[in-house]
Amino acid sequence: MDSTSLEPSLYTVKAVFILDNDGNRLLSKYYDPELYSSMKDQRNFEKNIFNKTHKADNEIAFVEGMTIVYKSSIDLFLYVVGSCQENELMLMSVLNCLFDCLSQILRKNVERRCFLENMEGAFLIVDEIIDGGSCSQPKSRSNGPY
Repeated sequence: MDSTSLEPSLYTVKAVFILDNDGNRLLSKYYDPELYSSMKDQRNFEKNIFNKTHKADNEIAFVEGMTIVYKSSIDLFLYVVGSCQENELMLMSVLNCLFDCLSQILRKNVERRCFLENMEGAFLIVDEIIDGGSCSQPKSRSNGPY
């Protein structure tokens, strides 16, 4: 194994995506240009992850050399993907932050219909939490819902 791949990095998130309960993409952002560069590869990766996780009660999966943390809510599945060396707790904190922020803008109704009606807010949340693959510091709740 190459020693440079084990060096610590601020770039903890390789991808984030949200799927519906049929495994269809609702939102996705890939931050590593070498990871599934084509749309077809991305969708195959997402479908593979969904097939392995949608019936499981776990929160962490290791698929295709990636660490994936995920959470489901009614008819949505939220995924955060990191490298195999990534700390699962760091990825889980990103996922929890994403879920909590979505819950606030969707007024605790984190489900497909409300999500699609507030898609621009969801993209804003993802962009605020993850900046090009590195995680931003959470902002104080006293500054507003974002």
